[in-house]
Amino acid sequence: MLHLIWVLIIGAVIGAIGSLIVGRDMPGGWIGNIVGGLVGAWVGGSLLGNWGPNVAGMAIIPAIIGAMVVVFVVSLLIGMTGKKRDRA
Repeated sequence: MLHLIWVLIIGAVIGAIGSLIVGRDMPGGWIGNIVGGLVGAWVGGSLLGNWGPNVAGMAIIPAIIGAMVVVFVVSLLIGMTGKKRDRA
């Protein structure tokens, strides 16, 4: 149970760092940051491997890079759907 809480906290921090670096907010507040951080850690680990320091089973550098990609893609998708609603 403690490991799960630790993973969620680290996921939130990674998502928040990714949002700050990209300069776009992840929708959903802290829950969005947790999801973005966890998905970003998975994407970063899949694309870049597990190098660098590990915390809660996540390689921090690839996880932050992956979170940046996830935040950017999600913000683009949300922006595109918002523009479609504005036109209708």
